[in-house]
Order: sequence, then structure tokens, then C-alpha cells
Amino acid sequence: MNEFDYIRENAERIIYEVGEAKAKYRKADDKIDIMAVTKTVLPEAVNVAVENGITLLGENRVQEYLSKRDFYDKSASVDFIGHLQTNKVKYIIDTVNRIHSVDSIKLAKEINRLSELREKTTDIFVEVNIGREESKSGVDPDNLLDFCYELSELPNIRVSGLMSIPPKECSEKFFCKMQELFIDIKAKNIDNSSVWVLSMGMSSDFPVAIKYGSNVVRIGTALFGSRK
Repeated sequence: MNEFDYIRENAERIIYEVGEAKAKYRKADDKIDIMAVTKTVLPEAVNVAVENGITLLGENRVQEYLSKRDFYDKSASVDFIGHLQTNKVKYIIDTVNRIHSVDSIKLAKEINRLSELREKTTDIFVEVNIGREESKSGVDPDNLLDFCYELSELPNIRVSGLMSIPPKECSEKFFCKMQELFIDIKAKNIDNSSVWVLSMGMSSDFPVAIKYGSNVVRIGTALFGSRK
């Protein structure tokens, strides 16, 4: 028995459960991506998940990502999902697919500046602090629309989604609020925006998140086990 067989089994189960939630709550042609959250997980273990159909990876820490990225299966795509300091953008901008945790104009301007130097457009997600929790980063829901309009003035970034980690208490209520915000922002057709992704839901609550429109669920513990 391979030491990583449990990851293969977990991946199969998660893919099945996402399919079940989609069949129950969503349209047949809706696309729901499963993101493997790879914090503290060895590249060899991550690659087992990739080989078994979970090819989208989410990295939380810049230094850890830099130490691991060359060892990842080349068929995987990597998004950066952790809190990102402005002075660390330069280390990841060339190799990550999207940056999920944009919550300040300062950060957005640095991503835009470095993208312009590289003659590229970088896809970003706006992080929303839907529960207004002091312990979490993110844009206040009441300020989200104005924030997105400010971002629209930066030509080398594109707002392609919203992301949120709601409070564990009453999470369904907050998922519903995020869905409402997502639909509203999407309908505005803001310049330099193509908001088509709503990323919410983790190991403990992803079926409920799918019910409320999430099309990227972030799975760590259910896939790789508890962090050491």
C-alpha cells in the first residue's frame, strides 16, 4: 500500500460529493472547480491529488510556495489564496494563475504595476469579509461596489471573482449574502472586470457553499488530513 493512497481515496470521494451537491443544487452545465489547499503539504502528496483529478492548487504562503513550485506536477495550475504583502507580489506574479486575496487598493496597484511591466493582465479575486470579523482580512460588504469601481481604473488587472471565508456560525446565512453580492457585482458590468467566479466553501461546508453558487471550493483537511 502506497503511503499516499489515502489521498487518492479522499480525492475520489470529494469529486463524488461535489458532483452530488451539483446535481442537487445546480444546473448540469455549471462548472465547479475543486481547489487543493496545499499549506504544509509535501509536493509528492500534492501531486497524488493532481494525478487523481484535482489539478487546481491553492497556496497560502509565499516562501512555502517558492520552495515547492518546481516540484509540482506540470499539469497543475496554482492560485495564490493567502494574505499577500505588497512587497511579496514580485515573487509570485510570474507563476501563479490568479491572486485571490486582494483586499486593498495598495495591493491592487502593486499587482497592476508589476503586470504592466510584464505586459500582462493578472486575474484577481476580491476578498470579502462577509461576517465583518476583526480577525479576518477582506473588504467590508458595504464597500465592495466602490472598491470594484476603484479597481476598474487599473488596466493591468482584471477582477474575475469574489472570495470569502464566512464565520462558522450561521455560515449558510453568509453564503447566501455572498451569493447576493456576487450576482449584484456581476450585473454591473464594471470595466476591467469579468466576475464569473465565486470562491467559498471548505472541507466542512462545501456542499452548502455550492448550494449558494460557489464555483471554486477550497479543500485541505478533507483531502490531505489534519495539518501537523
